Amino acid sequence: MSDKIGVFICTGHGIGEALDIDALTEVATDEFKVDLCETIESCDADALAALRERVAAEELTKVVVAGPNSRSYNAGDLPDAINVQVVNLLEWVILTHPPNDEDTDMMAQDYLRMGITMAKESKPVELFEGHADLCKSILVVGGGIAGLTAALDVAETGSDVVLVEKASELGGYMAKLHRSVPTRPPYRDLEDPGIAATVAAVTANERITVHLDSTIESIVGGPGLFDVTLSGAGASAGTFRIGAIVQATGFTTVEPTDFAHLGYGENPDVVTNAAFEEMAKQGAFVRPSDSRPVKSVAFVQCGDSRNPEIFSYASSIMSLNALKQALYIREADADARAFVFYEHLRTPGQQEDFLIRAQEDPGIFLTRGSVNGIAGVNGQIVLEVSDSMLGEDLEVEVDLVVLNCGMKPTGADGEALRKLADSKRVVAEGPGNAKYEECMAAVEALATHEGTEILNLDYRQGPDLPALKHGYPDSHFICFPYESRRTGIYAAGTLRSPMDGASAAEDATGAAMKAMQCLEMLSRGETVHPRSGDQSFPVFSLMRCTQCKRCTEECPFGAINEDAKGTPEYQVTRCRRCGICMGACPERIISFPDYSISAVANCIKSVEVPEEWDEKPRVLVLACQNDALPALEAAALHGIQYSAFARVIPVRCLGAINVVFIKEAISNGFDGVLLFGCKHGDDYQCHMVTGSELMETRGGNIKEALEQMALENERVQLHSIEISDYETIPAVIDEFMELIEEIGMNPFKGM
Repeated sequence: MSDKIGVFICTGHGIGEALDIDALTEVATDEFKVDLCETIESCDADALAALRERVAAEELTKVVVAGPNSRSYNAGDLPDAINVQVVNLLEWVILTHPPNDEDTDMMAQDYLRMGITMAKESKPVELFEGHADLCKSILVVGGGIAGLTAALDVAETGSDVVLVEKASELGGYMAKLHRSVPTRPPYRDLEDPGIAATVAAVTANERITVHLDSTIESIVGGPGLFDVTLSGAGASAGTFRIGAIVQATGFTTVEPTDFAHLGYGENPDVVTNAAFEEMAKQGAFVRPSDSRPVKSVAFVQCGDSRNPEIFSYASSIMSLNALKQALYIREADADARAFVFYEHLRTPGQQEDFLIRAQEDPGIFLTRGSVNGIAGVNGQIVLEVSDSMLGEDLEVEVDLVVLNCGMKPTGADGEALRKLADSKRVVAEGPGNAKYEECMAAVEALATHEGTEILNLDYRQGPDLPALKHGYPDSHFICFPYESRRTGIYAAGTLRSPMDGASAAEDATGAAMKAMQCLEMLSRGETVHPRSGDQSFPVFSLMRCTQCKRCTEECPFGAINEDAKGTPEYQVTRCRRCGICMGACPERIISFPDYSISAVANCIKSVEVPEEWDEKPRVLVLACQNDALPALEAAALHGIQYSAFARVIPVRCLGAINVVFIKEAISNGFDGVLLFGCKHGDDYQCHMVTGSELMETRGGNIKEALEQMALENERVQLHSIEISDYETIPAVIDEFMELIEEIGMNPFKGM
């Protein structure tokens, strides 16, 4: 059956007064010969209900609605079960450009052309096979407070849980604690860790299967279809299927290697906070050197934070831990003294009351200062402290020094995992590459580095969660904190960030909810964040595949493995529909039914580009839907105008832009191209993790394409945009138009 397209032009919101509606109608009826073109007075619920009835009565298969932006409509407002394209005439046109102006009308007509073209090019979205039959059991890795809490939360919803713990008993680090920092009003008194009750609850829950003394031998597949093989006591413990994973494998203490000047490693009476906690648990504070009772203790904060290459930050739990342990020695001996030396003291929220409790204790001395060295006098330790809050250097004599060391995820080595992926890329290029032998050795070493035994994923890009510099799993930490770069695998507790036990339990609840949400959405054929609810998935025309491995290397979510020949093996439930594989493919064999290279290319071609002597340049703006597009629309809501010579096409991610888009734009007379994507770096992140960075690395391909056409490199610019840059983005467009005026029109215009 042939498509039957209907176009509905909203005249509300001031659109009818600002634009030539008759000219817009002619675009739909005369140029595109659509089956139906009508105006609607508004886009409120009643008008849209009537629109849905009209669509059903006319048996339309595709609909174009020209009015406000797509985020203005509630779920169910627009017709479902058919292809709907929304053309934004409000924010993109009338709020950002003068009304009843020739250039404004030309802009609106071009956007309608692009909307109708996208509707014509789009194909129906079909759900992937087996979406309703996915496994909904959850695997929890780690038996500490985070893992136990996640398991209980999932079980309480009626889902089954498999909990794997490498130790012989549950409880994790919380089981080693003497006491915990206060978690409830009045936030003054130390508490029992309470881990025994949580362990008992997990053990008694019939929905939770616990495997102790076990590790994961392998995890194959994707969300809803993970096949897990365990190893226990040196032998395989069988394979089972699960749907999603909560990884709560805890932390290890950062070894204070930068504190040799304080005698660590040489003086037995200089210990870590973990060793002091063990003393408290055993109920005896004695000096390791001579077993004498400890009467005075110095707690030195910020272990290794002065060396950013080792450990570049401190956390609030380190401060709270020092206060807690200072109270240990005071509770054990009323005559004992505790000295807390810090550079930064963090007690967030209600924990400020706990700090006040410590300050009120006459036996606890807190001061900001740097401990520069120690000396031994008559069997005692003398600390040399400078830059103290008192404004003078101090010498403090104590029995014991406790270094409050930081926390890092257990076994994780983010830098090693990144090197593993990079090395595999070079190795894939073959022995002809100059770095082949070096990278082969790196692959062999990194493939078995400490940490890869945790999940042992079969992902082409590495066996564990990709991680940041200090080993914390890489996710979009601003918008999706529990997410990792592996769909259906969620980090919780101190694996994700330094935190105390109460925070880890709360964190685990969030991760557990995300895991269950992932499986629920996948069972409806939908993907998870950032493109939450998207039911499309890419189609690979493998007959034209050259096995270049670009898609497998650049997919930030590990959705594509490859066979021995390098042919892509797509895993649909891992995919988040970012389109980066589509942008990466030089052969253009990857497309989505509702978003393809040909569809975007034809949208570019549909724009009417005036002749050079008309002095109306055209600039194409490829804007990321996650940050750049909302920033552009926010500018409209703030009344900020920009050049009417720009034409915006939304893209799923900057990394989804194929170089062919730019070639098409230049070949069809556009005078320049602006690429707007998410800002990336330590303080901000691309929503698709690596999309913006990948587009930067493809800059060489763009430059080569422009050189082949004998055009200036300045005609294509890439800009990083935060969602709050609504004042910046219009200015960037206007400045680029000035540049185009300076270097001249595209010589291909009109050819």
